[in-house]
Amino acid sequence: MTDLVLLHALVLGIVEGLTEFLPVSSTGHLILAGDLLDFDSPVAKVFEIVIQTGAMLAIVWEYRARFAHVIARCASEAAARRFVVNIAIAFMPAAVLGLAFEHAIKARLFNAVPVALAFIVGGLVILWAERRDHRTRVEQVDDMSWRDALKVGFAQAFALIPGTSRSGATIIGGMLFGLSRRAATEFSFFLAVPTLVAAGAYDLFKHRALLSAGDLGMFAVGSVAAFAAAFLCVRWLIRYVATHDFRPFAWYRIAFGLVVLWTAYSGAVNWSGG
Repeated sequence: MTDLVLLHALVLGIVEGLTEFLPVSSTGHLILAGDLLDFDSPVAKVFEIVIQTGAMLAIVWEYRARFAHVIARCASEAAARRFVVNIAIAFMPAAVLGLAFEHAIKARLFNAVPVALAFIVGGLVILWAERRDHRTRVEQVDDMSWRDALKVGFAQAFALIPGTSRSGATIIGGMLFGLSRRAATEFSFFLAVPTLVAAGAYDLFKHRALLSAGDLGMFAVGSVAAFAAAFLCVRWLIRYVATHDFRPFAWYRIAFGLVVLWTAYSGAVNWSGG
């Protein structure tokens, strides 16, 4: 394994960690960054999924007391059981639809132009959502019903389209369904745990024949970088949502998407499949 491969793993790990929990699409950024770095082999694609687990571990660490409480009290406390059930319910739509449409999505949408279009559309949706009057019914994650969880789960399913943003879909969807900004953001964090673990485990199993001991260094560097960047990002985002909305992310998405479209159609960047 060369130093250049490890450098690419480090860069992509940082990109993953910084974008996984912001409403800007980590998958979209990884597709574009991997394309620019010419880091797009079959093993590289598995790598991009696996380092999401590193980012997910930042959530586990940041909310370790919450998860420990739920595990310890799940058998005896109704609120802990409701939390587990809500996460399971919210996880199911994306899991079922992802398995059903995985091949079609990867064949048609995992390249620069569809990702850029999803960036722009997602930005416009955020701007539209932020202009609406928010009528908050649910102030805390613990106040969510199973119906609230199911609605957020269907919102998360839109993120199967690369460039849409899993966190953006769940946070904005949650707000539209009556969750407070903080409750929607925290539930998005918690829902990331089973979603990213399942995606990582599924891809590892499916592509296990491509993996070798020589790839461990690349996976380790990327995962550690993703964990560190995501940990910093999560702490910042919780403070941010207390006093700000998501319009800056919307404008970033639109500007970024337009730049990618311009470079694709002008030939300034030779995006693969673009």
